Amino acid sequence: MNKVQSAQEAIRHIRDGMTIGIGGWGPRRKPMALVRELLRSDVKDLTVVAYGGADVGLLCAAGKVKKVVFAFVSLDFIPLEPYFRLARQNGSIQVEEIDEGMMLLGLRAAAWGMPFIPTEIGIGTDVLRFNPQIKLIESPYDDKEWVAMPALPLDVALVHADRADARGVCQIKGPDMYMDEWFVRAAKTAIVSCDELVDTEYFHAGDEARYVHWERSQTSSVVHIPGGAHPTSCNPFYGFDMAHFKDYNQSAKDGGFAAYQQKYLAGKTEQDYQNAVGGLEKIRSLALPVY
Repeated sequence: MNKVQSAQEAIRHIRDGMTIGIGGWGPRRKPMALVRELLRSDVKDLTVVAYGGADVGLLCAAGKVKKVVFAFVSLDFIPLEPYFRLARQNGSIQVEEIDEGMMLLGLRAAAWGMPFIPTEIGIGTDVLRFNPQIKLIESPYDDKEWVAMPALPLDVALVHADRADARGVCQIKGPDMYMDEWFVRAAKTAIVSCDELVDTEYFHAGDEARYVHWERSQTSSVVHIPGGAHPTSCNPFYGFDMAHFKDYNQSAKDGGFAAYQQKYLAGKTEQDYQNAVGGLEKIRSLALPVY
């Protein structure tokens, strides 16, 4: 079974109006090459579910997004993602802002085929006031109320992994896999880009299989794109590109998205983008962040 596809072939799974989940965390291990391929497509009116960063900002700036379901949208060292901020300020998108833990439970509920998961998270906060569709329920065992966090089912999940084989076995070996497993499990279709495409035998050596976090049956497409998380990090291969993020942030204040697009996204392929940012060797030279 060979699940290897080009980014263009894989993105054809996404159609207007779909709900897509994007793995990673802020400026960390985002499937940015897949997002850039989505920018080159005609797809629109998406609902995006993410612990967001520039993935969400770019899609909003390009007019691809109808709604964002998010726990945050940040570049960390740049606290407010600039293009997402503009989209919220001008009212061009709908938003559903929830707690980080609530989003995790929503993904888990979808993965487990449940309509909701009860939780204490959110009780007594404005999360419920601004999201009246999230209901409180009474416990059948005592007089306590719980938040019934609804499932967040996804049509498609986009995730970037360290390594994968052609069958869809995916490895994330960095210090944190974030919520990627749950994005994959909550989705009907999971598209995984990877920095390295390896033979299946790779996972038979040592403890390599310990870093495989979902079954290969959950992976629909494998897209081999070295450097495909740039400008976000992909630990242990490369860190995030702080200079690029600063340029990206400044572009929202100066020439707007059109200027950033012309500078970095005018080409038709991911190789054109990587050439514009200095090439794969430069990407791989980016120092890993220290926390």
